[in-house]
Amino acid sequence: MTALGIIFGVAAVIAMMAIGNGARKEILDQIKMVGVNNIVILPAHQGKNSSDKSSDDKQEGKSEQKKYVPGLTIKDVENIQNVLPSVERVSPEVIYNMQASRDGKKMPAALTGVSSAFFKIFNLSIKEGVFFTERQVIKGDPVCIIGPEIAARLFPDENPLGKHLKAGNVWLQVIGIIRGLQVNKKAENMGISDYNQSIFTPLKTVLLRYKDRSLVNQASLMGGGGQVVIFGGGMAVFGNDNQETSGKNNNQLDKIVVQVRESSQLLPTAQVIKKILLRRHQNTENFVIKIPELLLKQEQKTKDIFNIVLGAIAGISLLVGGIGIMNIMLASVMERIREIGVRRATGATQRDIVFQFLAESTFISISGGLIGVLLGVIMAKVITLTTGILTIVSFWSILLSFGVAAAVGIIFGYLPAKKAALKDPVESLRHD
Repeated sequence: MTALGIIFGVAAVIAMMAIGNGARKEILDQIKMVGVNNIVILPAHQGKNSSDKSSDDKQEGKSEQKKYVPGLTIKDVENIQNVLPSVERVSPEVIYNMQASRDGKKMPAALTGVSSAFFKIFNLSIKEGVFFTERQVIKGDPVCIIGPEIAARLFPDENPLGKHLKAGNVWLQVIGIIRGLQVNKKAENMGISDYNQSIFTPLKTVLLRYKDRSLVNQASLMGGGGQVVIFGGGMAVFGNDNQETSGKNNNQLDKIVVQVRESSQLLPTAQVIKKILLRRHQNTENFVIKIPELLLKQEQKTKDIFNIVLGAIAGISLLVGGIGIMNIMLASVMERIREIGVRRATGATQRDIVFQFLAESTFISISGGLIGVLLGVIMAKVITLTTGILTIVSFWSILLSFGVAAAVGIIFGYLPAKKAALKDPVESLRHD
């Protein structure tokens, strides 16, 4: 009974620290997937024009005219890269969902046009093969790097390197396979794709051989002053300089990821990028700028506070256990006064009495600590199995909790031991 407070206190410390370590690992994994010091620029579904017409014009019944506003383009990438000295790398992306096939095997895949900077920004490594060469990127060669799931399903019995697969209507040669990553819903909300089912190809390959949504054929005119805009194989109609009315996507790029040199430059760089894009997009905010790392750091701070609270609760359990040991040992001293007198009369010193009672309290706390460590490891495993929360039991959490348990036994056992040693031997022998 004396050791119960120590047992549950140690178990609580280990379980809480295991939850904290698991949460920290999830955050670090998400930061690796998002990349370090990144700013993500995405197209907005509906842009807000900052130069709205005056209320007088609206009252006069004049129809508000919206000029054609370009979406995210390679020109935006070039401007950001050339203007901002704080930028380390810029990665434009174009993503099309399509069917990949080979030898009668088919599966849905995400064809992603990227630059060479993409793999460095997102810390993606090659499992087999090589990355794109500079020539392949510039020329737009029909080559690709595939995710592990694509390799497993389309090339189940052979090495895919050097082989060809069909993505949409274009044959691409496989030159590499990336290492797989586990992407959860939270990461997907931050703009991270599931790369396991992705086919990566040079950005120019996608723009040349698939679609370039920014292309406008000004020679094709409609009656009444209309204008035909061609998006690869698609077509949309404009009239009298009005914004596109058919809802077609006119963003040449689906995502721009900007990596800055220092974390302290994230917010200032994002503000400058917004000004650059507004100027290029005719003061229309048809884009969204996100800074995933700041969101993750804020989440980490929240979880750290939560873990501190849980750790404090577990520490209180150890404190209560120590007080329990002290109370039991004080009661033991009162019950064993005659034993203390006999030992003193037969030659035991005060130091021997202190050592006796201190050893007893230390043994109780150490044995309770060992049982608590075992119980804490079991609790961590049960939490993972029942709730799905990642827990990681570290050696340092075991060492810390066990060390605190031993210290509690020594500290809270010293007072009763000292009180026993100070007993007068003659008075102790007279005690019934």
